[in-house]
Amino acid sequence: MLFAAEFCCIYLGLMNTTASRLTVFLYTSPFVVALLLPRFVPSERMRPVQWLGLAIAFAAVAVAFSEGFMRGSTSRQLQGDALALAAGTLWGLTTLVIRASAMSRISAEKTLFYQVGVTTLVAPVLSLALGETWGLAYSTQAWVSIGLQTAVGAFASYLTWMWLLRHYPATQMSSFTFLTPLFALVLGVALLGEPLTLQLVLALAGVAVGIVLVNRR
Repeated sequence: MLFAAEFCCIYLGLMNTTASRLTVFLYTSPFVVALLLPRFVPSERMRPVQWLGLAIAFAAVAVAFSEGFMRGSTSRQLQGDALALAAGTLWGLTTLVIRASAMSRISAEKTLFYQVGVTTLVAPVLSLALGETWGLAYSTQAWVSIGLQTAVGAFASYLTWMWLLRHYPATQMSSFTFLTPLFALVLGVALLGEPLTLQLVLALAGVAVGIVLVNRR
């Protein structure tokens, strides 16, 4: 249910705010993990230098997407931002439940199966509540996109993430998630011909420094 609620919040948030703003608020998730998980798994407690690394990595992501904050915020955008923050919190709580409960001992594929299965039941109900029209008249590009999201996003990457949660400290591993939005920007430069900005270079360097600080012995 936490997993399903996270994606419902992301979807609803994108209806009210920009993707760049939503991305920054979504990646507050590692702070939720770092704050709450040590209460249940003492070995996950972070040192001050690791907190510094987490803060640097988050600040770097905020810098990368800062253009989305340059314009004034409307009340509708603030609603979207709040939903994005809720999604980030739910993501962190999902990680907490998996790492601090008996779920940490079951197979990664079973964990993912139930998360996606529940979301598959919840999402259509939300769609109906919003009065959306259903259909399959998508373009070829859209079908290819759905295929990639299914095979790479919903299957391969999440299955890897669930496996990692069973074998590595979640507080340290969460710092690597800051690379995800930056990869999107880098791929935009490489594949879509988008400009390579100083913000992106600084953000990549900042996230790298943050990851090193969080994971150093």
